[in-house]
Amino acid sequence: MTALRRGADRGVTRVGWLDARHSFSFGDYFDPARHHYRALRVLNEDRVAPGGGFDTHGHRDMEILTTVLAGQLQHRDSMGNGEVIRPGEWQGMTAGTGILHSEFNPSADEPTHLLQIWLTPDRKGHTPAYRQKPFAGAAGAWQLVASPDGAEGSLPIHADARLYQARLTGEQVRHELVAGRGAYVHLATGTATVNGQALAAGDAVTVEGEAAVEVTGDGTVLLFDLA
Repeated sequence: MTALRRGADRGVTRVGWLDARHSFSFGDYFDPARHHYRALRVLNEDRVAPGGGFDTHGHRDMEILTTVLAGQLQHRDSMGNGEVIRPGEWQGMTAGTGILHSEFNPSADEPTHLLQIWLTPDRKGHTPAYRQKPFAGAAGAWQLVASPDGAEGSLPIHADARLYQARLTGEQVRHELVAGRGAYVHLATGTATVNGQALAAGDAVTVEGEAAVEVTGDGTVLLFDLA
């Protein structure tokens, strides 16, 4: 079964420097029918105005993944990390027992377009950690970005989830699903068809009880394989 969630139906937050879309309940947006999908708790699409950003705030017991689609994002945290995230890079944070961090758009004139993802960890109390690396990815193929065992050079996470991305220019990619697992497919940019369902940027589908996920498109696709 494939269920569609249109990007236009997501929750919205707008303040002076931020225009955000929430796939699941977040902040002032609450939808009991869309609180999470398996271990996937948050998928926010944020557009941050030049000079804007998230002041220092804390997290606990969550695996947090961030990627920049356009622009750049300045990260600082209580572990002493101070990195800039650019397009093609992914950041992974284990909030664990507690972490403070801030995220800002350091540009004076260019907006930042990013995705932030939260995954519920396998247990509470992990040691906080920070990781960042580029995942350019070959066109027309899945690239593993995050996984429990750090396979294929992916970012290690404390969750029974695997995050893949594909940059498509008309190709078809296929992902086999083990019985009992589900997939959440989010189209970050462009257009695509997922198991026969047409998607525009910002749309997503859940896939349950199917042998595989088949995607054809022209854009950037994320696939979460979840227990």
